[in-house]
Amino acid sequence: MSGILTDEKIEISDLTDVLSGKNLVVHNDDVNTFDWVIISLIEICSHTFEQAEQCAYIIHYSGKYAVKHGAHDILHPMKDALVDRGIQATIE
Repeated sequence: MSGILTDEKIEISDLTDVLSGKNLVVHNDDVNTFDWVIISLIEICSHTFEQAEQCAYIIHYSGKYAVKHGAHDILHPMKDALVDRGIQATIE
């Protein structure tokens, strides 16, 4: 395997975020419909319909579910967009 040397600097916190990752967790509530949660997961988290539907059922029956895993700075705008739509979401 040949390596390419670059002058690019990587922050340790960025590397730790990518390696350990965070979870975008959606919480169940008595307000939002399945359809609204599914549409939101498709539009905001780029889920397929099937993925979003499965997540919605897990959220409903388990109380919460990690719908996305990744770096905090990638998940944060997604969390904000879900919250703006009235969906309870946190990063854990």
